Amino acid sequence: MLCLVPTPIGNIGDISLRAMNALSEADILLCEDTRVTKKLLNILKERYDFSKKENQEFISLHSHNEKSFVEKLEPSFFEQNVVYVSDAGMPGISDPGQALVRYCIDNAVEYDILPGANALLTAFVASGFVNTQMLFFGFLDHKGSSRSAGLQKALHNGYTTIVYESPHRLEKLLLEIDKEAPQRKIFLAKELTKKFQNYFHGTAKEIYQTLSGNYKGEWVVVIEASASQAGSAISQNDILDLDLPKKVQAKLISKITGESIKACYERLL
Repeated sequence: MLCLVPTPIGNIGDISLRAMNALSEADILLCEDTRVTKKLLNILKERYDFSKKENQEFISLHSHNEKSFVEKLEPSFFEQNVVYVSDAGMPGISDPGQALVRYCIDNAVEYDILPGANALLTAFVASGFVNTQMLFFGFLDHKGSSRSAGLQKALHNGYTTIVYESPHRLEKLLLEIDKEAPQRKIFLAKELTKKFQNYFHGTAKEIYQTLSGNYKGEWVVVIEASASQAGSAISQNDILDLDLPKKVQAKLISKITGESIKACYERLL
């Protein structure tokens, strides 16, 4: 059997009883980073009534080897009690895990997913944005046209949108949002559940000025839905379904998103 087990995203107190039980009974622990998982187990042993099975096997399974690992699997591997954990949070959310689940489905292997700590949902609720329909974009591409296109989709899809961003690129993201949608409200969550957790509300420019270059930490960015599109009876998808030239579609989309016609056209291409 396979069990995907979420781990705390910062505060060790967020570990669940079910998660500790799964970790203690695992024969094999597939880990995004074996060092991080072993450290977690040691902390649990020190702070809680936690003991693990003798001779547990730790195997590294991360984004760089996930595909090759899964391709070599045999269903008999899961005759043992197998647990997968990422470094923090829910496996499969910007972390490996989904390929393992797909393998289990395709090969009639029993599996279970435990609920637990998750930065995406925590930040979404903390944002206070009342449009409860949301999209998750994970990490935007680092640079180039693919990053620009990804940002346009994040800003102009009509839903509250969540992205993750590294401290090295957060300044860049704030400047990009300020350029493309200067009036848009956003919410930044820093170091969720950790000692230096902090929340920031405002426009990109307001938050940029507040941070004053202090971008250290882990960040979740929540972008409020575009007011014009969120209240529109016609969506971008409705327009894209029409048999119209791309330039005409771009003009119509710009009407409901507030995006420039040029930006819409480039995105459609």
